[in-house]
Amino acid sequence: MPAPKNPFKEALIQGEMQIGCWMSFAEAITAEIMGTAGFDWLVIDGEHAPNDIRSIRDQLIALANSRSHAVVRLPIGETWMIKTVLDAGAQTILVPMVESADQARELVRACQYPPKGVRGVGAAATRATMYGTIPAYVATADPEICLLVQVENLAGMAALDDILQVEGVDGVFIGPADLSTDMGYKGDSTVPEVRTAIADALKRIRAAGKAPGILGTNDEAVEAYRDMGAQFLAVGIDVMLLAQAARGLAAKWRH
Repeated sequence: MPAPKNPFKEALIQGEMQIGCWMSFAEAITAEIMGTAGFDWLVIDGEHAPNDIRSIRDQLIALANSRSHAVVRLPIGETWMIKTVLDAGAQTILVPMVESADQARELVRACQYPPKGVRGVGAAATRATMYGTIPAYVATADPEICLLVQVENLAGMAALDDILQVEGVDGVFIGPADLSTDMGYKGDSTVPEVRTAIADALKRIRAAGKAPGILGTNDEAVEAYRDMGAQFLAVGIDVMLLAQAARGLAAKWRH
């Protein structure tokens, strides 16, 4: 039995639009609820949400029977972290703050088994093989791993064309909040200069044959990024959805 197919990666290869949402609660039950909503992909955020490997694993389990594909965002692109989340069953990872082609190449190597990569071979005891029930996993896993890298500062933007030449990088995600802050606008990604930089980056990513991605947290931003050509597009954050709905409901009935 080979490694499971990665439907999200296949959709990106086929050029299909993939609509997603961020998950920042770091709880399996909210992940399970989000998995009923109908998103193509959901981010388990290990960078800004209070996640550890156990909570990431539990959310992967919660989404296992959902049509929504789990994308695990690591806090940083360390090889040991990549190994751990892949062994926990993640097939798609998102790595923040990628600033060079050399860094991207090391991330690719971390996602692949030897001799091409450096991923540790201990799969028989892991969830990735369903605890040894996928005997051909090591021989077949590499093509099913999807690596998404985040370019979200001026250094990364300067290196974007070089990053796009790295084989094994499947998509590039532009981080509008970090980029706008690094450009001097303190998180305001609506500034025309920032929007121009984002549009140019998304266009270059697609032209290089990679999938361009981004997050919008309101309708105006989502529509703008969609029109710029984003292919894997996150349209909200679970914590913000709850906060906005709860505050709106309270305001409606208190007055």
